[in-house]
Amino acid sequence: MVYAIVRAGGRQEKVSVGDLVTLDRVPAEAGSSIELPALMVVDGDKVTSEKKELDNVKVSAEVLEHLRGKKVVIQKFKNKTGYKKRQGHRQNQTKVKITSIA
Repeated sequence: MVYAIVRAGGRQEKVSVGDLVTLDRVPAEAGSSIELPALMVVDGDKVTSEKKELDNVKVSAEVLEHLRGKKVVIQKFKNKTGYKKRQGHRQNQTKVKITSIA
């Protein structure tokens, strides 16, 4: 089984061909193709993690859609002072499909 660890949006994701992955918003149009930088590639028993060898590895993904994540509610409260604050946040995200690891 071939899989790769890629850097995507400040995080690391384990991906293989055909996976659907939700990343932080990527500045690309829906239907276009992007490349993700590989940090490690596992091909059966062979593990590749050296920088020189990883420069030749291309992890391609197709942008499927842009969406927004679930709402996160932030609440702050201080006892006996009458202070309370409620705020919400929805993260911009992109759903991609991994097309190749070469």
